[in-house]
Formats: sequence, C-alpha cells, structure tokens
Amino acid sequence: VQLQASGGGLVQAGSSLRLSCVASGRTFSNFHQAWFRQAPGKEREFVGGVRWSGGYIYYGDTVKGRFTISKDRDNAKATVHLQMNSLKLEDTAVYYCAAGTGVILSNIRNPSAYTYWGQGTLVTVSS
Repeated sequence: VQLQASGGGLVQAGSSLRLSCVASGRTFSNFHQAWFRQAPGKEREFVGGVRWSGGYIYYGDTVKGRFTISKDRDNAKATVHLQMNSLKLEDTAVYYCAAGTGVILSNIRNPSAYTYWGQGTLVTVSS
C-alpha cells in the first residue's frame, strides 16, 4: 500500500486548510484509513478516520465540530480528505496519513493498529 498525503502549509488562526491522503496498491475491503498528527514533544494523536467497509467516519475528540472527513474511492485508489476549519495554534503539527486492515473499533485511535504510513505533511497555524 502506498499513501500519499498532501495539502499542508502555513495558515493563520481561524482559517481553513484541506489535506488529502490517497491510498493505492491494494483492494480496500476491510480497510481503515486515518489521519494522525504529532506536535513537537507530544505523542501521536488520532485526528479522524474512515472504515471503508460500511463507510463509517470517526473523529478525535479535540477536532470534533471543526474538522470534517470526506472520502472517495474507485478501483485503483481510496482518498480521504481532511477539511480543517477554525484552525487553532494547537493544531500545529505534522499530519500523517495511516492505513491498515482489520482495525477493530476499540483500537482505531491507536497508531500501532495501522500498518502503513504516509510521509507526513506539516501544518503550521500562526497567530
């Protein structure tokens, strides 16, 4: 599986940014695709994700109501977009796209549950 993340950048607090993660290289049954982020000196944090089987979408507690996930899939690739609104200084982090199979619901927020990771894209929110 290859994961390609894009869309990071430098924005002001209160503005919006959209990240995209494209997964390719396998079929997507029983496939989970997620966004994590990691700020300097902090642990990697679950932002949100998609369980493709059933089309379920999940969010981390700190981004609910501000971030929205949308998804698109064809036979060759699966894309998850992360629309980030009302950005705050504390949203500054490297955002990683992750994917895995057979991730159980109780474990979706655990980075160790995901096998594949993208290269990360930096989001910097300034005052």
